[in-house]
Amino acid sequence: MTREITLNDLMDAHEKKERVLVDVRSPGEFEEGSIPGSINIPVFDNEERAEIGTIYKQVGQEQAKARGLEIFSAKLPVFVEQFKALDAPISVFCWRGGMRSKAAATFTDFMGLDVNRLTGGIRTYRQWVVQALEDYEFNAQLLVLNGYTGSGKTAILRKLQEENEPVLDLEGYAGHRGSIFGQIGLIPNNQKKFDSLLITDLRRFKDSPYLLMEGESRRIGRVHMPDFLFERKEKAPQIFIQLPLDVRVQNILDDYQPDESRDAFLEAFSRIERRMHTPVAKDIRDHLEAGEFREAFKMLLVHYYDPRYEHSISRHEERNDIVIEAETLEEAYLKVKEILAQFTVKK
Repeated sequence: MTREITLNDLMDAHEKKERVLVDVRSPGEFEEGSIPGSINIPVFDNEERAEIGTIYKQVGQEQAKARGLEIFSAKLPVFVEQFKALDAPISVFCWRGGMRSKAAATFTDFMGLDVNRLTGGIRTYRQWVVQALEDYEFNAQLLVLNGYTGSGKTAILRKLQEENEPVLDLEGYAGHRGSIFGQIGLIPNNQKKFDSLLITDLRRFKDSPYLLMEGESRRIGRVHMPDFLFERKEKAPQIFIQLPLDVRVQNILDDYQPDESRDAFLEAFSRIERRMHTPVAKDIRDHLEAGEFREAFKMLLVHYYDPRYEHSISRHEERNDIVIEAETLEEAYLKVKEILAQFTVKK
């Protein structure tokens, strides 16, 4: 008999690293969104799943099950070996906790592995994510890293992440940098993935004295920041980073590597070109087409991004904001570290 595990027990075991989570859905389904930290060992690949679905619709359920069993039986030895290689207790899941996860758990358990399956499948997890975000209450002090485009905010946050600081990496969750050029070189995530990654880190940092995030807009690429987080961000203390223009341009060049995506930059620029003064827009396009990215980005900052940023911060209410003036990205990073140390002491 297949052993079951509830979502709460699975989440506790996963956070304690007591069980490995295996999503047995197709790679396409897995890419659409899964439980963060899980791995994909599919019962059926994308084409096999589509074939079985067609049989189910056009012929019938029994014939679809028979074809599914035929496909799975042929790959069962390899499937079991993939589970054995994990060398750990395993929890499997599919969409509803149906045939795929049951087959995976039954056969691997029969081979002597410690395997159970999530009751209700990932659909139950998705419902939990939505409710958890709706019910979330802030206990930590939220701090917002802000500054003109190119101020190295994301680079600083990523470096702090490497040091296990409590960072909410919204751009990482979204797979987007948040600007008109933000999708270049990245694979954007959908709302399901974004929400799952966000609630995972909110739970992971629940005992932290503060949380640090970037001053993003409500919309980041294809996703939206939850209302509770956006509203908290608007009222939170802001840490403003001020770097020289040339340093900001270099930060953008380092981040985007535009020589590798010239056409993508031109396509993205066309979406904001009409909002700019015509002679300036033409000069920027000429620089982009010529591969003169340093000149193009400098003009974009001066004539487009900086004025928009100044307009946005002029609407903010007065808060207990902190301004960091630095000559280099490293200097700005060290000053942010000093500020975080003060908040840790205050807590």
